[in-house]
Amino acid sequence: MWAAGLKWMFLILATLIGAGYASGREIWQFFGFESGLAILIFTILFSLCSYVILYISYTEKSVHYFPILEKLVGKRLAAVYDVMIVFYLFTVTVVMIAAGGATGTMYQIPNWLGILFIALMVVLIFITNVEGVVSMNSYILPVLVGGLVIVLVSYTQHEHINLFQDWRQQANWQAAFPFTALNILPVVAVIGAVGKQMKGKGELWIASIGSGLIIGALTYLYNHDLMHISHAIPDYDIPLFYILKNYPSLVLIAISIVLWLAIYTSAVSGILGIVSRFQKKWRGPLWLQAAVLVLLMLPLTQLGFTDLIAFMYPIFGFANLYILSAILVYPIVKRYKMK
Repeated sequence: MWAAGLKWMFLILATLIGAGYASGREIWQFFGFESGLAILIFTILFSLCSYVILYISYTEKSVHYFPILEKLVGKRLAAVYDVMIVFYLFTVTVVMIAAGGATGTMYQIPNWLGILFIALMVVLIFITNVEGVVSMNSYILPVLVGGLVIVLVSYTQHEHINLFQDWRQQANWQAAFPFTALNILPVVAVIGAVGKQMKGKGELWIASIGSGLIIGALTYLYNHDLMHISHAIPDYDIPLFYILKNYPSLVLIAISIVLWLAIYTSAVSGILGIVSRFQKKWRGPLWLQAAVLVLLMLPLTQLGFTDLIAFMYPIFGFANLYILSAILVYPIVKRYKMK
């Protein structure tokens, strides 16, 4: 039970900790000053939503996300959100691939070469099918989360940052809702692909509570470090690199690898959500479907990493508020129907 629960937990985290999150850019887009309460609300909401999504996927034995959408919003709206999810996953994966190029430029690697490398690696993992993608996350995510925690805790201690400063000012509490909505849609897409593999409800509790606590604590820590460097964030595509600027070059290289892994796992999760949705309609191998999608994405990566996040993420966050509401009221509606 624990092994399976942790496997789904890592899969959920892989959909969240992508280039936008790991770089700090996504966190700063929604939170910043006076956001401690917002992050606490986000942690609770995300855990609840994750459990509902896991539960529906488990009971439906789903192999893609559409049955989950039908349960949440009905057939008509499910068709609307079906299109939105595909568009969302496509766009976010474009952001991830663009970030692969942005990361390489720190070491004078041409942007186009970094983009082509991550695109190739995304396609290659799908030779192993869905099981290989899930297993990959079980190995990469502990390294990824651990690397971020070490850097952020070290920076917090070095700069003497107070993580429990005045909580009386919490004007940004409402940011919890669009941030949760933004991050819950890819969870619907990816968890929908593995419902058939779940064996018991214990796995669902482990995955939902574990992922919520980890992402909540990490977001809180990261946000405080970003507040400390708020003056420099407009000048950096990847704020994390400002935090690391005075660290030894070996540390910078190690964290660059961690950041690249975050980009990679999120890009793979995005592609997984799309190919699992259309797997029955297109009988070809998963790697070929992934290759076609990546080829369609490559021209859009030239729009730029920071611009894509600043424009697309807030739009998706607010557009998904309805499905967030549907997820939260699902247990109440389900209990009412059973009476």
